[in-house]
Amino acid sequence: MALWKSIKNDKISPNGEFVVYDLAQENSNSYVILKSKQGETLLKYHSASNGKFTYDSKFLTFTIKPLKETVDDMKRKKVKKNKFPKDTLAIYNLNTKALTKIPNVKSYSLPEKWSGYIAYFLEDLKTNENLKTTDSSKTSTKEKKVSDKNGFHLVTRNLNTKAQDTFKYVTKYTFAKKAERLAFASTGEKDHANEGVFIYNFANSKLIKPFTSVKAKYSQLQFSETGKRFAFVVDTDTTKTQVRPNALYTWEEGKDVAVQLHSNTSTPKGYLVSPHGTLQFSEDDSKLYFGLRTPPILKDTTLLKDEIVNVEVWTYNEPRLYTVQELQVKNDTIKSYQTVYDFNANKTIQIETKEFPDAKTTKKGNANIALVSTKTPYELESQWSGMRLRDFATVNIKTGQQQMAFKAVANANLSPKAKYAYGYKAIDSTWFTYNIETKTYNTITKGKLFYDELNDSPKHPSSYGLAGWTELDKSILLYDRYDIWKYNPDTGTSVNLTNGRDSKTVYRYIKLDNDVDFISTYSNWLLSTFNEDTKEAGFAEFNPKNNKLKQLVKGPYTYKISAKAERANSLLFTRESFEEFPNLRLSNLDFKKQTILSDANPQQKDFNWGTIELIEWTSLDGKQLKGLLAKPENFNPNKKYPMIVNFYERYSDRLHNHRAPSFGRSTINYSFYTSRGYVIFNPDIEYRIGYPGESAYNCVIPGVTNLIDKGFIDKDNIGVQGHSWGGYQIAYLVTKTAIFKAAESGAPVPNMISAYGGIRWWTGLSRQFQYEHTQSRIGGTPWEYPMRYIENSPIFNIDKINTPLLIMHNDADGHVPWYQGIEFFVSLRRLGKPSWFLNYNEEPHWPLKYQNRKDFNIRMAQFFDYYLKGAPKPVWMERGVPAVEKGINQGYELLERN
Repeated sequence: MALWKSIKNDKISPNGEFVVYDLAQENSNSYVILKSKQGETLLKYHSASNGKFTYDSKFLTFTIKPLKETVDDMKRKKVKKNKFPKDTLAIYNLNTKALTKIPNVKSYSLPEKWSGYIAYFLEDLKTNENLKTTDSSKTSTKEKKVSDKNGFHLVTRNLNTKAQDTFKYVTKYTFAKKAERLAFASTGEKDHANEGVFIYNFANSKLIKPFTSVKAKYSQLQFSETGKRFAFVVDTDTTKTQVRPNALYTWEEGKDVAVQLHSNTSTPKGYLVSPHGTLQFSEDDSKLYFGLRTPPILKDTTLLKDEIVNVEVWTYNEPRLYTVQELQVKNDTIKSYQTVYDFNANKTIQIETKEFPDAKTTKKGNANIALVSTKTPYELESQWSGMRLRDFATVNIKTGQQQMAFKAVANANLSPKAKYAYGYKAIDSTWFTYNIETKTYNTITKGKLFYDELNDSPKHPSSYGLAGWTELDKSILLYDRYDIWKYNPDTGTSVNLTNGRDSKTVYRYIKLDNDVDFISTYSNWLLSTFNEDTKEAGFAEFNPKNNKLKQLVKGPYTYKISAKAERANSLLFTRESFEEFPNLRLSNLDFKKQTILSDANPQQKDFNWGTIELIEWTSLDGKQLKGLLAKPENFNPNKKYPMIVNFYERYSDRLHNHRAPSFGRSTINYSFYTSRGYVIFNPDIEYRIGYPGESAYNCVIPGVTNLIDKGFIDKDNIGVQGHSWGGYQIAYLVTKTAIFKAAESGAPVPNMISAYGGIRWWTGLSRQFQYEHTQSRIGGTPWEYPMRYIENSPIFNIDKINTPLLIMHNDADGHVPWYQGIEFFVSLRRLGKPSWFLNYNEEPHWPLKYQNRKDFNIRMAQFFDYYLKGAPKPVWMERGVPAVEKGINQGYELLERN
């Protein structure tokens, strides 16, 4: 598996002439690969990653990392981390092909919408003594040490002339998005020389210092898009007072000094300036959005540690469960409330308040309407309902007037011009719009199928989403199961634009420009297509002027758009299937000519890979089902093959997904197992509410017997594997059937009663909603449906299990409490049932560390090979790995069979 490479961080240059990507290999250094649009390799650099193009497409930058072998060797020698080799910045001239390397770089940044310069942080100047130092950072006799507190040396480099300026001890910096300007904050040098905030204009090489203070702390440096305005938050107090005197300052073009917009004495009553609230200018420069906070809860700093009472007081009617509060303490402590300053009206309006603490504005921020919400009325019941409902109100940013709009909606947003609020109300299974001017609420899809038609959980069905809004908020474009519909937001009149239902073709809009907040009705749209029956995918073009639809490309593949060139019509995308790796392809928007740019895994041709196909059968309760069947490449229908059944819910739509060999975190790797002579079956599951275990049995078992009847499956050597929800279903199945010779059940729930009362530790949420309304599908509480909880819990039938089990459940699992895995294992152990338990210490729901994923895959393969292929038994299955040998002896060695 170590042979296989993946493609990451792929980007296309703004002019569409070049593509860069990382060719990554697991647990090893990657290569940066630069290609021309014709597919020619222009650069291949080892131990490098994350290439970026300048906006003018003249330069490529990337980071050269220290060799992993070098770093590992230093770790073994106990070398201190600060002595490790540092990253190197690489700058490649796309015209001259000259490569410049700058060592000792901590991080770097490029302007977003202009070019010519790069800025980067240096760890120190020792390896860059040739760099020019500007007047703002004159050397002193005794240098401070660079650090997060003191700052790092910031170098700006002219990419064309290679001229460089250095600004010392910079803590923060930012480029303007569209103007040739840079702002930064410095802690200064000896005697606080040159401490303060600076703005540098690259166009005229002018440096100004709009703010000066000694030992100040700066946060949220932010330019407007045009660079004509700038804002920052500063704390000038050097004491340890708990109420920090933060102040908000702004600067505007033509001024030499920033002015204070707000301090804690000028903010709305009960609120202070927040250093954590995001600063953001509206696109038209007329507004500045910033944050306010409530005063902190003051601590008695005179108490000794052993005088402090540490007790958790949980209250039955608190909106948030205490475990949730505990995980959100930091966020609650720094919570800010969005506020806006209108430069034209010279007026401050608070948008978010303690009563309505969450706000949404339009993407560009120009509109005079905000949408605010509160979840407090519904937060307590969300513990068991699983619904995150909110009440919404509008706020007039000009006047501050708040108007209640609608209630009990999970999510709502503003249209691009803020003429409407809109959302999907799950309780009604309906999309709605709210006309802000007329205060009219319209249920525009009432009685129509714009909700999940396949919903089989005891909850209100979700929507299929939306494409967006057309210009000037004229129409909203909604998805049903197959099509894109254009709706009038006031009248609810609609037009089906794609008509895919008859052919079961799903059409979805592809957004190619993230800077545009609407969908144009004057230019063609790119759509993805997917056929539910054949699983074929592709791209289509839709002309909104005449409502004509044209298929551009389709086939038995999965297609994914990676990126469109910002200033050209070139498109970077991938095409994949079970047998075809998703190599990068370049095309224009018509897809007529496709250039394959990468060949990540040419060695695949040397391996027995496998094939995959769609199969159908009928469930025990009469439902027509689909599933995936993967076979070895040299499959012979006259032979008998061992089979592993692997499933979760519905996966047949993934027929054409590529599965390269890898050390996965929780499931078998299809290509690895098929290459070794296994058949793999992945059945779709359809559920009956209240009976998830029985539903799995009704779908899986007839699918297995259907395959046995075909004659090529060895009925005596069938295994089953799954994780989490799949792990639960496997635990249930082996209590009801002996058809499986071996089973791996990852992070299972054998006891739905105890699991119902558990906590999802990553979020602190109660697990109750999961059983009453979502994936576990019981449909009620244990006191409403006690028999459902018992009948669906494997623990009550564990004595019926005759299948050897491998269980993996980790002690830092934040999804399923790991005591569920323990309950399962110790019960099997009590009954003397062959079983093994894997716990990767301090790992979450799945093992994430490379060495642990590798170990899990080795043990799982040895487990199935032993039971399904008659391979020798590994030592760890015979005698375990005693605690005194943990991390020393793995027990992979194979025993001789008797």
